[in-house]
Amino acid sequence: MFDKLKSVEKRYNDLNQFLSDPKIISQQSEFQKYAREQSELSPIVLRFQEWQKITRQLEEIKKILKEEQDQDLVEMAQEELADLETQKEKAVADLKVLLLPKDPRDDRNVIVEIRAGTGGEEAGLFSNDLFRMYSRYAEEKKWQVEILSSSLSTKGGFKEVIFSISGKGAYSKLKYEGGTHRVQRVPDTESQGRIHTSAVTIAVLPEVEDVDIKINPADIKIDVYRSSGPGGQSVNTTDSAVRLTFIPTGMIVTCQDEKSQHKNREKAMKVLRARFYDVEERKKQESLASERKLQVGSGDRSGRIRTYNYPQERVTDHRIGLTLHKLSLIMEGDLVEIIDALTLHFQTLALKGE
Repeated sequence: MFDKLKSVEKRYNDLNQFLSDPKIISQQSEFQKYAREQSELSPIVLRFQEWQKITRQLEEIKKILKEEQDQDLVEMAQEELADLETQKEKAVADLKVLLLPKDPRDDRNVIVEIRAGTGGEEAGLFSNDLFRMYSRYAEEKKWQVEILSSSLSTKGGFKEVIFSISGKGAYSKLKYEGGTHRVQRVPDTESQGRIHTSAVTIAVLPEVEDVDIKINPADIKIDVYRSSGPGGQSVNTTDSAVRLTFIPTGMIVTCQDEKSQHKNREKAMKVLRARFYDVEERKKQESLASERKLQVGSGDRSGRIRTYNYPQERVTDHRIGLTLHKLSLIMEGDLVEIIDALTLHFQTLALKGE
């Protein structure tokens, strides 16, 4: 590992020289390429330098302990030794994680699909709550949220909502949110105070550009129709809604949120590209099902990844056994503790080769 770290440090120093070279500065594409690489290597190099500093301090402390006769100084040195050894262990653990191959999709924007599953109207209302939760989280991160497609339930929730979150590292933070989210609470419509259990499914897909995939326009069937609201009533007098069908697989994407047919078509294509790219990536990895299908599951209550229990003010992520009694804050977008714990868990599995 340390040979690799020295190699990374050397490359980092070389990049610093490149970025001060007038010839490279004058070529913006080259300059930006080197600047991105330097930015990616910077956290590794800084942590490695901290490890080197700690290692030198440990050697000095050990020398003091070997030569010092004053008992008070020896005790102080022993305390410092224990602290430095802890710091060194932490630095080594951090470096192992930093050296893990980076998911090339981590810096991408994401497309999030939320669908009401078991639970009828209550599931639709919880879909709305989850959309709000992720929107608040994105707001805290200074990311942009845009609804691409939505279907409202009669009670004001979402049967389905598809939206994009744009910001650096959005996929790296949200990629573990896919799966079945279960809610336990007393619905507003419940007169006898009974707790109901409902489920919502979420899929998180990296946003892709035209350059990432090639879709033959002839493989896409485009239908236009009039937009409709809850209950089927018409909300537009023109054929502005768009339905795209990818003929080879039967994949369907609809969008009717905009009054402009052109904008609806543009948004629908964004979702179609993301879904198609996801399926192709799964094929490359010889997976039997797409990541999206694996995330969503069946939409029932049994394949849950997380439970939101309102009476107990509790959120439990079942994949890592994490329970937090701060549901109100989490529903306001305070997801940092959960996301950091999930990231650490899956990084640890990656280190073990699982």
